[in-house]
Amino acid sequence: MFGRTLRRGKQQIAAWHRAQVSNGPSEAANNSIKRVKRAAFCFTSFRNYRVHSLLYAGKPNWALLATITPR
Repeated sequence: MFGRTLRRGKQQIAAWHRAQVSNGPSEAANNSIKRVKRAAFCFTSFRNYRVHSLLYAGKPNWALLATITPR
């Protein structure tokens, strides 16, 4: 089973060793966005959703919070 996995993924494995680039950071960002969206269904205003997103992302810059307007 492990050998079959190696045979099927040999091009991807070789590409990683050549470039040493992973899609991990983009997958992590995508996961964070999806988690915020799942939790945001109960928010009734865009402002509450925005504040929750900033808090979830880590250290929000509260000075910029008032300058962000919904589209």
